[in-house]
Amino acid sequence: MRFDILTLFPDMFPPVLNESIIGRAKQDGFIKINTVNIRDFSRDKHRKTDDYPYGGGNGMVMMAQPIYDAYLSVTEGLSYKPKVIYLSPQGKLLNQELVNELSTCDHFILLCGHYEGVDERIIEEIVDEEISIGDYVLTGGELPAMVLIDALTRTIPGVLASKDSYLEESHNNGLLEYPQYTRPYEFNGRKVPDILLSGHHANIKRWRRQQSLLRTYKKRPDLFNKLELSEEDRKLLHEALNNEGNV
Repeated sequence: MRFDILTLFPDMFPPVLNESIIGRAKQDGFIKINTVNIRDFSRDKHRKTDDYPYGGGNGMVMMAQPIYDAYLSVTEGLSYKPKVIYLSPQGKLLNQELVNELSTCDHFILLCGHYEGVDERIIEEIVDEEISIGDYVLTGGELPAMVLIDALTRTIPGVLASKDSYLEESHNNGLLEYPQYTRPYEFNGRKVPDILLSGHHANIKRWRRQQSLLRTYKKRPDLFNKLELSEEDRKLLHEALNNEGNV
């Protein structure tokens, strides 16, 4: 999977994208990340990439020409058009379903906006999809681009230790992940649930499913309400709530 990032601040990326799972994925050849400095394509002697908005208003707007020329530097010679994503607060909200949908693509161009955004004509000319990572305001699109790269990288077969590691994570099946524990058995008077030490795999699997249902019900009712529960799921949840005295 290839990522070309159009940005004003390319130095923001290496400290994050060279570490942990993403860093290993790069080293192992699963992903390729290329940053393109939009300022390098400015025709202004001061490398200016923004200007005042037509019609007045606060802030500055990123100019179309430097962005477009940066885009052409990536696409020149290609026989196809990469999927161009503009990281924007006006975009579709990023969730695991969208990540899975995007994971079928193998070449992305990520456009990181700044100031009051980019000239609308750039969106009309090259952008395929606008994506937001949340309903809040950030300084620019660099952090959202890193989030998207991280989420997509994890979907690539071979990046994680096993396929199950990905499939069992929170949100991938619509549920939050069950509680996890490691040694020591007791910490500050809190013990690991005995079921996890039983060695009975069927019971452990049942307990984990029950805890995922309970966590999603309590912590993310918005996700829970979208689930299609089986009769067994309803039974497990009712049992868990009853044990907590909530039923």
